[in-house]
Amino acid sequence: MMELRMNHRNVAPEFYQAMASMDQVSGRTLGTVLKELIKIRVSQINGCAFCIDMHAKDLLKQGNQENRLLLLSVWHDAPCFTAEERAALQLTEHLAQITNQGVPQHIYDHARMYFEEKQILDIILVVNMISGWNRISIGTGMYPGCFD
Repeated sequence: MMELRMNHRNVAPEFYQAMASMDQVSGRTLGTVLKELIKIRVSQINGCAFCIDMHAKDLLKQGNQENRLLLLSVWHDAPCFTAEERAALQLTEHLAQITNQGVPQHIYDHARMYFEEKQILDIILVVNMISGWNRISIGTGMYPGCFD
């Protein structure tokens, strides 16, 4: 049986509120679908079941996203992603696994073909925020449905 280690919302409500506020302002230039794809992909990489569950449900609310959700972990080989989404996901994966090889210049340049600087920064901020949430979730033992 899974057990929540602590409820971070109750232990440090001011911290939770600050994270939630930062999360709300990140990714505004990206559109809801792309922002959710980024959050899910980073959560897949980090192994965060709580965040995958939450953001998969949020993505499905956008309508007609089932196929893309099912194929997100193998987006490289799935034709349902646009060139723009592919560039964002490629950058996302490098940011999420930054200790492996950083963000090579050609990855950044490829993303710049599709995104303005503010959008690139928003991708970076969304990856940063969801990575933080993943660590809070995993570290405190959160799991899908733990707050129901």
